[in-house]
Parts: sequence; structure tokens; C-alpha cells
Amino acid sequence: MKHSDPVLSLKFIQKQLDKTLTPPVICKEVPYYYWPEVDDYTMTAGIAQTPGGRLWSAWFGGGDDDRAVIMLAKSDDGGKKFSHPQFILDPGYAECGMHISSVVGNLWTAPDGRLFLFFTISLGYYDGRAGSWYSVCSNPDDEEPAWSPAKRIADGASLNKPTVLADGRWLLGVSLWRRDYIRLGGASQSLFPELDPLRMANVYESEDCGETWTRAGGVKNIYPTFDEHMILERKDGSLLMYLRCTSGLTYSESFDCGRSWTAPKILPLPTASARFFLTKLQSGRSLLVCYNDPDCPLNRAHLTAYLSEDDGKNWIGGLDLDERHAVSYPDGFQAMDGRIFIQYDRERQAGEILLAAFREEDVLAGKVVSKDSFLKRPIVQSWAARKAMTHAE
Repeated sequence: MKHSDPVLSLKFIQKQLDKTLTPPVICKEVPYYYWPEVDDYTMTAGIAQTPGGRLWSAWFGGGDDDRAVIMLAKSDDGGKKFSHPQFILDPGYAECGMHISSVVGNLWTAPDGRLFLFFTISLGYYDGRAGSWYSVCSNPDDEEPAWSPAKRIADGASLNKPTVLADGRWLLGVSLWRRDYIRLGGASQSLFPELDPLRMANVYESEDCGETWTRAGGVKNIYPTFDEHMILERKDGSLLMYLRCTSGLTYSESFDCGRSWTAPKILPLPTASARFFLTKLQSGRSLLVCYNDPDCPLNRAHLTAYLSEDDGKNWIGGLDLDERHAVSYPDGFQAMDGRIFIQYDRERQAGEILLAAFREEDVLAGKVVSKDSFLKRPIVQSWAARKAMTHAE
């Protein structure tokens, strides 16, 4: 597979960027070399449940770089077993042979039951603009699910699920990354200077169930990295945003429907600089999944679930989903039966993607007390991870 050429000229790069504005297609034929048993790379993207109870899992193959593609698999038995890859989103190559990556994305079931795949495409790893897109599956429970033509939302990258507000609006976090993340050689510092004022954690809103999106506002993070922000609507209608920073998490608030945001502050909960998961539960409580290594808070270890009864002011309980090192990037949902499903990865290269299911009482107890809960269930494994598990047994 071809990689980025660091000596490409600015003019040449600009010509190649046109390809990233072409809608990519989600395909059923997944090349065998991308299957996790062959590719040996497993980086989680997200998980969702359909109205019929089917689980769809998405992950990245190729690598956390310019080779990245997104694959999807399904489970019809509550997550006990997942299929081989059913779909792949591979944006292909520019004319120069440089791969167009899809290194950021997620799955989400909308309130009307449609399954959304949000994804980002970029020339190489990051071209300074990228682009957040989505495709919709209106029949995710059928034997032959079909995906709509992809639509572009905005410049930037969307890693996490949208938030549905009480008034019906959808809010989506779209991060336009820092300029120093551009990896296109000598052209890197000359690309898209007009976008520099928007290099922040942006918030886009939709008032028509995802058909169209407009920018509501945004905030520049302190100690910024990839942002990976998520938004919680509080009981009084104000908004709470959590963001990833280089030393853990920060938070910001909005009191005008996301138009303006307070200056971010460090969240007083020691955790690693990595993707987290934040959502509102059916009970009215909030859920946060992040990292809680007692020896070194910055380690991606001890992936832990917390609850809040006061809209994120205080986090209580603490269910350790996986104490091992190199666990990261949780995403999840609350099922119709009240269980909380969390998908995450471990090791990535020669690693695996795992699934946990638990209830609020498990989080409050700090241990599994529910009969239908489970932790550390492998659902997508590289060949190396399968071999290691076989030897352990």
C-alpha cells in the first residue's frame, strides 16, 4: 500500500485534494487482506443497536494513519458473536497514488431507528481540512442492509455520537485539528490558512434529523489535541461539553444553545489523554467512561464507568471494565433493556476489540452484581490476539 510522499509540491497536493470532496461508497465486498485476522490491526470506532436488537460494530483497519479504512460487522445474538466484516468504507486513492484515509468515525442509531455511519476522510493522515461525512442505513435489521449516498457535513473530523436535545435538535462535535498535525511534507504549513480561525472544537446542529447541518459555535481547547468532544444537555437546558486535552479532560459550558462556550477548564478527575464516552441514561443519570489507573492517571488502563446524579458536577461509583494496559477509545449506548454496552480496543496492533455490558447498579456497587452483565468479551480479534487467547485457555 502506498504512503504519503513528503516532497510533493504545494500545487500538486492542492490538485490531489479534489478527490477528498468526492462522496465515497460503502461497499459489501471487503477485501480479505483487511479482515482482522490478516490485517492484524484493530482500532475501535463505535457500536450501535438497531430497533430490532441487532448490534453493529465498526472499527478501523490498516492503521491509525494514512492507511485507515472503516469496517462493519453485525451480531444478532446480543453481542455473543459477531460476523465477519460485512461492509467497508475505503475512500481509495488520489491520482498520485496517495491513500485517502478514513481514520475517524462512529455508528449511531437515530431516534427514528435509522443507522448513521459518521466518518472522516482526508488526503493521507491529515491534510489540514479533512471532512466529516455521513451515510444512512434505513433498514439495518434486514438481510440486505443498504446505505445512502454519502453527504458531507463540514470541514473537520467527527469521532463521537451526536447529542439529541430536548427540543429535537441534534448537536455533533466536529473538530478541525491543529495545523501541526498535517502530514504532507513541505506543503503542510501552506495548506488551508483560511481555516485557521476554525481550528477548534466546533459544534454543528441539525434541525431536520440530519438532512442539513449548520455551525452553531465552538471553543478552542486549552492544551489541545484531537478534542474528541461530547456534549451533555443538563436538566436546566444548558450544555456541558467534555474535551480531550494533552493532560486528560477539560470541560466547557454553554447557556445559549451552543452558540458560545465558556473558556475550558481542566476536569478535576485525573484520567488519560484519550477518547472517553459521555451520555445521558434513561434514568436521568449521566454516564462517563474514562481511565482510572491508580498508579499513573495518564495511562490508558483501568477503563472505568462512573455515574452522575447532578449533571456531571460529581461522579460516583466506579466499575472497572478492564484493568489492563493499552485499553482505549470507549463508545457505547444504553439498550432497550437498560443495560449499557461499551466497546473499546486493546493493543490495536496485534490486538482486539472488546465489549462490556452492565447496569447502573453495577457501577454504583463498583463490581458486577447483575446476572446479565459481562466484561472483557472479545468481539473482533487479530490473529495474534486469537492465538494468545487459545494458548491462555
